[in-house]
Order: sequence, then structure tokens, then C-alpha cells
Amino acid sequence: MSDKIIVYSTFYNPIEANIIKAKLEDAGIRCFLTDENVATIQPLFNQAIGGVKLNVFEKDVEQINVLLADDVALEVPEIEVEQDGAKAVACENCGSTNVSYGLATKNKHSWWVVVLSILMTIYPFKANKCYHCYKCGHEFN
Repeated sequence: MSDKIIVYSTFYNPIEANIIKAKLEDAGIRCFLTDENVATIQPLFNQAIGGVKLNVFEKDVEQINVLLADDVALEVPEIEVEQDGAKAVACENCGSTNVSYGLATKNKHSWWVVVLSILMTIYPFKANKCYHCYKCGHEFN
């Protein structure tokens, strides 16, 4: 193993990323977040930048997997795969595990919300949520 820095995980939510970062730092594992400021200041850009990235040293990955094994079930995904001993959501289109749950970018609003918003001349008030694959852009529930 080398001292190469890798992206261990990406998060749609900067708060969740900071919680994982704090847990790693408490265990003595050096890590840092990238794109956190953009995701916090301008959350609508989060999908475009690929989320908040947790960067760690490659040599610490096994220790991190053991440490975070208890925190895998933050959400209950429909499709799960084993990744380094932990369950992760996989894209149903390309199989990538670089997936997060959040606001939909395609088909964001259902037809009844759009019609009601036009009639009331307001911005659509309800948005759909789904899983988004950062590798191929596919969205699924």
C-alpha cells in the first residue's frame, strides 16, 4: 500500500459527510472533504460536481471499512451489493456503487404538482426523490 490519496466515498448531504469525517478523525484516521463548500453554499450544484467527496489514504481503507461497518444502514436501498465487506447501493443501469439518494434531476415534479403550480402561479412545491448514479447519470427508485 502506498500513501496515495483516494476518494473513499461521495455524499449528497454535506452533514452526513462531516459526521463520517469526524468519526474517522476520532479514530485517528487522517481524511479530508472536497467540494464541501460548493455543496453547502450552492446545494443545487451538488449533482453537477458529483457530491461531497471523502478523501483518505489508500493504506487506511481496510481500517475504515471495519470502523464504518456498523453504520452501513443509513438508508434502506432497493438494490444492494457487497463492496469491501459493506452493503452499498448499486446503479441498476451500470452497476456502479457511486450512487446517492436525493432530489431527482429528471422528472423532478409530478404532473399534478405542475398543473396546480400553474393554476396558483407559484413555484412547484413538491419534488420527487430518487437514487442518482454519478457515473452514468441514471436515476432510479
